[in-house]
Amino acid sequence: MIGWLSANLGTIIVSVILIAVVGLIIYKMIKDKKEGRSSCSHGCQNCAMKGTCHRK
Repeated sequence: MIGWLSANLGTIIVSVILIAVVGLIIYKMIKDKKEGRSSCSHGCQNCAMKGTCHRK
């Protein structure tokens, strides 16, 4: 078991970092959605999704 861990330590570290980054991105997206923020920074006048993005 120790031999396998030491042989794959680099892969394990990179995987943990990637999982943490993806988790933080998902957390931020959920938090922004709950606060009513949009991911786009443009006006909604010409947006095809203008009726669904900002429901009130």
